[in-house]
Amino acid sequence: MPRALPRLLVARRLTPAATDRARREFDALLAEHDMSTEEAIDAAAAHRAEAILIGPKVKLDAAAIARLPGHVKLIANSSVGYDHMDAEAARARGILVTNTPDVLTDCTADLAFLLILAACRRAHEYEALMRAGWRKGLGLPDMLGVRPSGKVLGIVGMGRIGRAVAQRARGFGMRILYHNRSRLPPDLEQGAEYFASVPEMLPHCQILSLHLPGGVANGVLMDEAAFAALPRGAVFVNTARGSLVDEDALLAALTSGHLFAAGLDVFRSEPDYDTRFAALPNVFLTPHVASATLETRDAMGLRALDNVAAIAAGRAPLDPV
Repeated sequence: MPRALPRLLVARRLTPAATDRARREFDALLAEHDMSTEEAIDAAAAHRAEAILIGPKVKLDAAAIARLPGHVKLIANSSVGYDHMDAEAARARGILVTNTPDVLTDCTADLAFLLILAACRRAHEYEALMRAGWRKGLGLPDMLGVRPSGKVLGIVGMGRIGRAVAQRARGFGMRILYHNRSRLPPDLEQGAEYFASVPEMLPHCQILSLHLPGGVANGVLMDEAAFAALPRGAVFVNTARGSLVDEDALLAALTSGHLFAAGLDVFRSEPDYDTRFAALPNVFLTPHVASATLETRDAMGLRALDNVAAIAAGRAPLDPV
């Protein structure tokens, strides 16, 4: 008698390729919308799911982990960040947690560099001018951006994504500074200059880009003092986590002219972000879409399913956290 298919709850919408695979290989309950935490817990119990595949909308703190039914043995997170769950609490209950750390590196780095270029070159203002009809020519001193080529780029968090941003920056002749929990070996540094602390690095950064996780461990990294430490006219970019930034301090730095511009993909409250940013001409905004390409969103869903399949087959998970 053939073995029953592993029982899986997919608590978020996936791309067609990942959805089709989930249907083929698992006894899958597929969400028609991105489930809330309560919906996911109830659905996991009703389906008797052995694994649940989630995204950031399912927030599993210690209390929520405690309410998961005992038959759940795996939480497969379909992104690299997992600050929306308490992995330690899950492990204490014997539940494995996995993520998808490799598949979204390039697309996140691409978007970070798009934000760098767009913020430096006033892309929001230029595009708005064109959509308004552009009937008056610009003179030599009008609507000037800053040249990103050759600037000093500071990177906070020199993991996979930070290193991919550095690789792109080298093509623009940028000098690269970085802070990381530990210094990288020379073959990974590739000439980037290490700083043991963020405050020590900030005064040297003409452009600053964040590439580290959010959560309690890192707290608010960019507060009033941190923005003040950047040189006047600096550009700030964040594709990491909104929780790393004191947004009132960022708004003050942008409106005072201390910062030339910012490029933001993440916010403290999503999707209900602080719309004061939208009113500023020197901010280029995207709605948390760093991984939003066909290739990467396919790969995220499929990699999460790879982890489910590995556990179901009695193998070690590919991407334990």
